[in-house]
Amino acid sequence: MNTSKIVIVAAHVLFWLFNFWFIAFGSEFNWNGFSTISGSLTYAYTYGLIFNAILFYTQVFWLFPKIYIHNKKVKFFVLSISLIIIISVIETYCDYVLYGVYKINYELLEGSFITNLIVHIVYSGAGFYYILKFEYKKSEKIKQNLLEETYKTELKYLKAQLNPHFLFNGINSIYHLIGKNNTLAKDTLLQFSGLLRYQLYESSTHILLEKELDYVSKYIKIEETRRGSDVLLDYNMKLENPTIKMAPLLLIPFIENAFKHCSNHVDSSANRIKIKIEEAGGKLHLYVANSYDQLINENVVGGIGLTNVQKRLSLLYPDTHQLKINKEKDNYIVDLSIRL
Repeated sequence: MNTSKIVIVAAHVLFWLFNFWFIAFGSEFNWNGFSTISGSLTYAYTYGLIFNAILFYTQVFWLFPKIYIHNKKVKFFVLSISLIIIISVIETYCDYVLYGVYKINYELLEGSFITNLIVHIVYSGAGFYYILKFEYKKSEKIKQNLLEETYKTELKYLKAQLNPHFLFNGINSIYHLIGKNNTLAKDTLLQFSGLLRYQLYESSTHILLEKELDYVSKYIKIEETRRGSDVLLDYNMKLENPTIKMAPLLLIPFIENAFKHCSNHVDSSANRIKIKIEEAGGKLHLYVANSYDQLINENVVGGIGLTNVQKRLSLLYPDTHQLKINKEKDNYIVDLSIRL
């Protein structure tokens, strides 16, 4: 028996014990001729509470799970009502016997039956309500667990998609260096292997923000090396709390996209990429803008990374992120904010 079940059982035992003590000993009740002073109420409430418990747990362990939950509503209500009446009659007979022992006026017997009937309806209804709420919470917990498992599975799938996408872009970057500067190509390949190692082995569910941004910085350095003076790069990063954690690999697709689709004009001053990353008060803000050649990029096949990261954002930060993507005539702008 696990801890939660032990707690539930203990709570039930304490409820019935306190219930019995409060009525039988902790107060001076008179109940249909029975009283604490004569001692008759102690006996009457002992079997009365047993009957109440029978009705309560019959609902919990039999009527609801075996009949009601299987849509046998008519059978459920017939059995419930019949059981309430039968137990009310039995308890009233016990009262009749106890009346004789304590010389109590038998004229109270009719009131005893009505009172017993009302109390039994209350306890039977309480048992039904209890198990209904319990099953509802159980059902919601199962749904939540299934939903979380679905999210985890989808996140694993989306993250797995990043690896070949990142690998493709990285190899493409190094390819442009081979033949132009082989030494630089080797150094870049070494850096790229470090980034790939981070993706495969170090990026867990949530990581330190400074670690993720170190990964981003290394990637930007590789791309800056590849593009050289062909692109005017403006990169700025400011962190208030670098030890705050975030889901990994959410920023890099936007930055990859900026380098991949940046314009390639003869006049290098027209090829611009601006990357700004700020964190303050637990809110991370990413701004990425790149010059965009509409004619060249009109029929470019791609977008896997952006589609992927948008899905991941919706799963990981469903109500705590804002993403705006604007594609103007010659500029592509991404504005992302996440409440970490």
